[in-house]
Amino acid sequence: MGMSMKDSAVFWLLLWTVNNVGVTLLNKTAFKLVDFKYPFFLSFVHMACNAAGSIMLFRSIEIDNRRLNGVNASPGIIQRTLGKITRKELDRRGKNLIMAFSLIFTLNIAIGNLSLRYVSVNFNQVMRSLVPAITIAMGLVLGKQTSMKRQIAVMPVVIGVAMACFGDMSYKPIGFFYTVCCVMFAALKVVASGEMLTGSMKLHPVDLLGHMAPLAMVQCLVFSALTGEVAEIALRWEKEFDPSVNWLPFSVVLFSGICSFSLNIASLMANKLTSPLTLCIAANVKQVLMIAVSTVVFDVEITPLNGAGIVVVLLGSGRYSYVCVLEKIAAKQSRPVVVADDETGGDEENGTQKQNAETKSAR
Repeated sequence: MGMSMKDSAVFWLLLWTVNNVGVTLLNKTAFKLVDFKYPFFLSFVHMACNAAGSIMLFRSIEIDNRRLNGVNASPGIIQRTLGKITRKELDRRGKNLIMAFSLIFTLNIAIGNLSLRYVSVNFNQVMRSLVPAITIAMGLVLGKQTSMKRQIAVMPVVIGVAMACFGDMSYKPIGFFYTVCCVMFAALKVVASGEMLTGSMKLHPVDLLGHMAPLAMVQCLVFSALTGEVAEIALRWEKEFDPSVNWLPFSVVLFSGICSFSLNIASLMANKLTSPLTLCIAANVKQVLMIAVSTVVFDVEITPLNGAGIVVVLLGSGRYSYVCVLEKIAAKQSRPVVVADDETGGDEENGTQKQNAETKSAR
């Protein structure tokens, strides 16, 4: 007997939360505990897993469609789980847009992974809470109107981030710079993904992932080679990274990549089966879990002011999410249009969710 709609929604929501926390902690573990200090190559593994997963999904759907052609039978488990997914053929403009988006996506994940080399998970998560504020600013520059309620609601988040980052919270100046860049690219990804998913192209999130992941995979490998990561990994392979010598580094990196693909699929299904308010609450619960677990696992010291700032950020993010949901509900009641979700404070890696496209990796 299959799961009910309610049970299915709970399953995907839990899977999304676990993957979200898991990908970030696995990335930090790769850098800190197994000394795999290669953020671009780690991002390459993530994108390779996403590309391979997307190919297998579409191949399975293609076989299933041939089986169903002219036959009155139920779809396979993939289409029963993810729904009907149609692969769109892209024109020249569409391919150029996908190329540009893949570069933004690559830089967002790669720089996000790079920042984890120099900052604590707590600092990374708190700074990512600035994404809604940066997104609002970018929208204003592009002429997109944002309500005064949203602008006011995001102010406590900015204040909380300043409190949380004051003094020492396990970050270096270069890490602060990389994290700020990561936040900027995350906000830019929100704007760009909105155009891909709800603009003129109207791609299905899994279709977007299928088009974008192979390009991002190649870009990450090029960046990894140019920065000397590939050469250094090759030098350390026989003595440190060969699974026959030490299975842990390879296992952590590969499992992180598999989880990043699982995160993208789980975020899609959670979006499909739950309400925006439920996702907003889950995102804030994820932040609390991430900070709590990383504080224990990585022994991060938090001052009273930092702790108060984290609380303010979490409460402010929750309030901002609530204001966004109320405005979307009001908009749907007044006129029947599709309103895109905002990214509300830090999903990794991923890429396809309309609160994030977390894909990130992730991060």
